[in-house]
Amino acid sequence: MKFTPEDTETLRRILRWRRDVRHFRTDPIDEAIIVRLQDAMDLAPSVGNARPWRVVRVDDTALRAAVRANFTRCNAEAAATYDGQKHDDYLRLKLAGLDRAPLQLAVFTVSDPDEGHALGRRSIPDTLRASTDMAIHSLWLAARTENLGLGMVSILDPASMETLFDCPPDWRFSAYLCIGYPEFDDDMPLLHRAGWQKNHAHPWEQR
Repeated sequence: MKFTPEDTETLRRILRWRRDVRHFRTDPIDEAIIVRLQDAMDLAPSVGNARPWRVVRVDDTALRAAVRANFTRCNAEAAATYDGQKHDDYLRLKLAGLDRAPLQLAVFTVSDPDEGHALGRRSIPDTLRASTDMAIHSLWLAARTENLGLGMVSILDPASMETLFDCPPDWRFSAYLCIGYPEFDDDMPLLHRAGWQKNHAHPWEQR
C-alpha cells in the first residue's frame, strides 16, 4: 500500500484540528459511528500485541454523576495549589465536558495481561500504559474524521475510579474520555487561546 501526497496532507489536517474538546453539543452519536470508533481503537499498536486496554462505555446516570463528583473534588484540590492571579485564571478554565458529552468512556490498562506473554515489557512495564495511550490517540484521530471532538479528563483520582467501576484487581485507570460534536472548531489548543500555556514545538536534538 502506497499513500499519496493528498493522503499526507489529509493526515496533517486531522492532526492540526485534533484538539482537546471541552465544549460539546448534546446531539446523540449514531451507533454505526461508535462501532467505527471502536474498530479504529482496535487498530492501534501494542507491546507484544497484548492489547491491554479495557474500555467501559458509561451510560448510567448515577455513574456519570459519581465521575463528575470525583472531578469536582479533584479540581478543587488542584485549584488550591495556585495562588493569586494564577488561581483566578485556573478557576476560569473549562477543564472537562462531563456535563454535556453524549459518549463517555472510562479506559483502563491491564497491569500484567497473559496476552503477549510479557514480550517487550519486561524491562519497561510502562509500555503497557503506552499501548493504551496509543489506542486512545487512534480513537481520537478517528473521532475527528467523523467530525467529532474528544476531551480527555485527567483531573480524577485513579484509585477512586477503579473502585467506582468495580474493576478487577489488575485493572489500572488510564483515562476518562468525553466524545461528541463540538460547539465550535478550533485548530489552536484551548489552553493556548486562554493564555494559560502557549503552544510550542520541541525541535529534535541531534547527537
